[in-house]
Amino acid sequence: MPRAFRPRRLPEVGVPGRGAGMMKPTARWRERLASVVRLFGRNRMGLVGLAMLGLAIGVAVLAPWIAPYDPETTGRVTIDDIYARPSAAHLLGTDDGGKDVLSALVYGARVSLVVGFAASLISMLIGGSVGLIAGFYGGRVGNLMMRLTDIFLVIPDLPLMIVIVAMVGPSLWNIIIVIGILGWTGTARIVRSQALSLKERQFVLRARAIGAGNFHILRRHIFPLVLPLIVTNTVLVISLSILEESTLSFLGLGDPTTLSWGGMLNFAFTRGAISTGAWWALVAPGLGIVWVVLGCTLLGNALEEAFNPRLQSHHLQGEERMIARPAQPGASDA
Repeated sequence: MPRAFRPRRLPEVGVPGRGAGMMKPTARWRERLASVVRLFGRNRMGLVGLAMLGLAIGVAVLAPWIAPYDPETTGRVTIDDIYARPSAAHLLGTDDGGKDVLSALVYGARVSLVVGFAASLISMLIGGSVGLIAGFYGGRVGNLMMRLTDIFLVIPDLPLMIVIVAMVGPSLWNIIIVIGILGWTGTARIVRSQALSLKERQFVLRARAIGAGNFHILRRHIFPLVLPLIVTNTVLVISLSILEESTLSFLGLGDPTTLSWGGMLNFAFTRGAISTGAWWALVAPGLGIVWVVLGCTLLGNALEEAFNPRLQSHHLQGEERMIARPAQPGASDA
């Protein structure tokens, strides 16, 4: 007697999270994150940059416990205490006020890092929003936004910052806002170019075909793919923000109530550090600026290569050359 026919149950390939043909979004993100961490771990320069930036942040956070003196306290100062050479009591010497340069360097890292991170956050928000909207929607709105971006690009940043800070007053938050508002143009152009490429991809066209709206596509499909690019560019903007804050403080437009590395350079130059030969008052804050800027640059480049491995090989790089082996003796006779 023939057996009854029993249909086999096929695997559910099209259901997210059930079949073997589709992975959960969390699983994809974990796999992508693991790949980025693995590629970043192989980049020695990126690890060096991370260590440099982490050391600077650690020094700024632990400043009350690391600094040997409190730079805010005032005591009795003699003529011998002014620009005193490095010694056991003052490892990096003293400044024009007889205060410890090492303590000022440690506490100055706080202001420089706060300005760098806060200004880069503002630039990321403005530049990322403008780039996403201009690249995804396009049309008149996109053209208007990019023409506004071009206007900000052609205006020199530093002279405009000097004029604005001189008008509104030199304060910490004014400097952060000015640097953040004028530093978003590069992020906007990079994000726009990426959004223009992503909106023509096949998965975006499929999402439109099943009725997904523009905001849903922008939030669920475009933004997650652009976010790594924004993060890497933000790390690079931190170094530029610290340089710009140091420049403004060096020109005398920094917050007079706070202590930063640029302010230390300004005091050293304007109060006779060069004429007296007090090189330690100039080298210490200068090395602090170079340390953080170099760390952010190395970290940003490493993150960019980790998120986009194709950058490791140039598009003009040729393929491996095929070298012809010499003919074996007797092969032609055969």
